[in-house]
Amino acid sequence: MSANADVVRKDASGMHPDRLPDFRSLGVMLRILLGVNIALVFAAAVRAQTLMLMPNAVVELSAWVEPVLLTTVVLLYAAARPLLRLSYLAGAACVVVVAVLVTAGYSLAIRGTGIPMFESEGHWTLHAAFAAFAAWGMLGYFRLRERAFSPALAEARLQALQARIRPHFLFNSLNAVLSLVRSDPRRAEGALEDMAELFRTLMADNRTLSTLGEEVALTRQYLNIEHLRLGERLTVEWKIDPRAESVQVPPLMLQPLVENAVYHGVEPGMGPGTIQIAAALQGDELRLVLSNPYHPEHQHRQGNRMALANIGERLRLHFDVEAKIETKITGGRFEIRVTVPNRKMP
Repeated sequence: MSANADVVRKDASGMHPDRLPDFRSLGVMLRILLGVNIALVFAAAVRAQTLMLMPNAVVELSAWVEPVLLTTVVLLYAAARPLLRLSYLAGAACVVVVAVLVTAGYSLAIRGTGIPMFESEGHWTLHAAFAAFAAWGMLGYFRLRERAFSPALAEARLQALQARIRPHFLFNSLNAVLSLVRSDPRRAEGALEDMAELFRTLMADNRTLSTLGEEVALTRQYLNIEHLRLGERLTVEWKIDPRAESVQVPPLMLQPLVENAVYHGVEPGMGPGTIQIAAALQGDELRLVLSNPYHPEHQHRQGNRMALANIGERLRLHFDVEAKIETKITGGRFEIRVTVPNRKMP
C-alpha cells in the first residue's frame, strides 16, 4: 500500500479541513429531515398567534416545506459524489443554491392556488431566504458535529494503538524473528518487513477509508508474524468474495479483530485453533463474518471489549447508522458480524 493513500492533508493550522457531509448516508438524510422539520415547528409556533392555531400553522407550512425538502434531499443525493470533490466552501455554496432555487421555483409554481402565504408580493424571496438560512444551519450543524467527533476519533485511535501494540506482542514477535536470523535469514527478513508495514499502518491517519483488499493484505502480514511463534497451532480459513475487495472500509478494521481472535481464541487453547474469515457482497452491503474458538474461562482478559467498541465507534463515524457490528457465541465459537454499506467514493 502507498503511504500517501493513508494520509489526509491538513490545512495550515494543523487541523483537518472541513468537509461536506456525505448526502448518500442514511444518517445524514435523516438528520436533515429531522432538523428542518424541527425548524418548521418553531416557525409555526412564531406564526401562530395562539396555541389553538398552531396545528393549522404547521399544516400550512408543511404544504410548502415538505415538497421542497424532499426535492432538495433527492437532488443532493444525486449530486453527492460531485459535491464531495469540491472544496468545503464551494460545496456548501452549491448546497445553498440548490435549496434556494428549489424553494423559489416551487413558490412561484404554486402561486395563484389561493394559499395566502403564496399570494403576497415577493413571497418567494422570503421563502428563499428561509431556505438559505435552513441550509446554512444544517451545514453548520454537520460541521460542528464533524469537529466534535474529531477528538473522539483521536481518542479512539489512541485506544486502538494501546489495544493493538501490546508489549507481549512486540516482545514475542522480535524473539521469533531473532530465532530465525541465523537458521533462516530470508524468512527473518520477510518477518521484519511485515512488522514494519504493520506498524507503519498502525501509526498512519485513520480518517481516510481503506479497501477490504488492503485490510486483508495487512491482516495476512500480521498473521505471518503470529505463525512464527504459534506455528501449526494457528490455522486461518479465508473465504473472501473478490467483488468485496474494493469495498471502502475504515482502516484497521480487520486486523484488530483477527488479533483478538488469536489472543482470546487460539492462545488459551491447548491444541490447534482455527480462525474463519468470510466476506461477501449482499445487495448494497458488505457482510464480514469472523469466528474463533471460545474459551469462557479466559474471557476476563482485557482488550477484547475495547477493540470491539473502538471499531464500532469508527464504523459510526464513517457510515453513521448504515454500519453495524454484532457479536454472538454459537457452537463453541465466538462470532463477529460486521455490516458496511458498499458506497463508491468520489
